[in-house]
Amino acid sequence: MGLPKKNLKRIGVLGGTFDPPHLGHLEISKFAIRKLKLKFLIWAVTKKNPLKKKSYFSLQKRINFSKNLISKVGRIKIETYDDIVKSSKTINLVKYLKKIYRKSEIFFLIGSDNLLNFHKWHDWKKISNFCKIVVFPRTGYSKKAFKSKAYSYLGKQKIQFIKSKRINISSSKIRKNYLKYN
Repeated sequence: MGLPKKNLKRIGVLGGTFDPPHLGHLEISKFAIRKLKLKFLIWAVTKKNPLKKKSYFSLQKRINFSKNLISKVGRIKIETYDDIVKSSKTINLVKYLKKIYRKSEIFFLIGSDNLLNFHKWHDWKKISNFCKIVVFPRTGYSKKAFKSKAYSYLGKQKIQFIKSKRINISSSKIRKNYLKYN
């Protein structure tokens, strides 16, 4: 995997299909590295989102797109763990990372739109036992996120909201435009 393992303090994880990755992913990653004082941030590219249909781009294309996008940011690493943890579920990923980076505090980054459906994730109540959940604002979702089932259950001890500029871009919008012109 090529990631350093000794005496890390704080590492971040941005998980997802990255179908495709975009500047929004990059901007929240750079912001999180600064704001949370992360040693590095992992983009954990998964084969498939368990809550969505098939990915548009192949895993290898998404990894290549991601590597190109982050090429000038030294503290972001592109990894895929599905084969190692034999799952694409977040709980298995964070358990694995906590085992590997025992001495580290792990921050799992999501958008406020994802917090609305967080209670549908496999073993969602246990994810925060292995990491701090950090929520970034998404246009139209931030107020709803505070009323979400996950936030009501886990609370501010387990979920941290970050104030950052909103980037109004999404992988689904990019795919729609791509399909329109191809």
